[in-house]
Amino acid sequence: MDSGTRTATTPRPPADRYGRGSDASADRKLKIVGAVCAVLALGLIAWLGGSYLMRETKLRATVQGFEVVSESAIKVQLTVSKSKGVGGVCTVRAQAADGSVVGLSDVPVPAQGGGYDETVTLRTTARSTTAELLGCTPAK
Repeated sequence: MDSGTRTATTPRPPADRYGRGSDASADRKLKIVGAVCAVLALGLIAWLGGSYLMRETKLRATVQGFEVVSESAIKVQLTVSKSKGVGGVCTVRAQAADGSVVGLSDVPVPAQGGGYDETVTLRTTARSTTAELLGCTPAK
């Protein structure tokens, strides 16, 4: 056999064996739909994240300190920063050394002003060792 007359061809499978060949317009449409879905998903994530970060809490409070006054009382210094005209209630609790709740109080926060400082005396059922803020709820 003469090597000069031989041509190299790649064998092709039968046309009906593997279905339709690649359809360029279908591939293009699928890419466009995928890109639109990805952009929408990223936009939704950005919007949700931004709204979470930019959300302003109407009442923000901290316990500045506390002092055990007796076996049945604890003084709690509460500082609240808030928007003007927003009032509500902050809940403070006292706990014993074993972690059990020995006192609980709802402290009203007036709507006047932009801040509020209050020293509250919680009556307890046993000696408390700590006090903590559970949270604040704005008035409706």
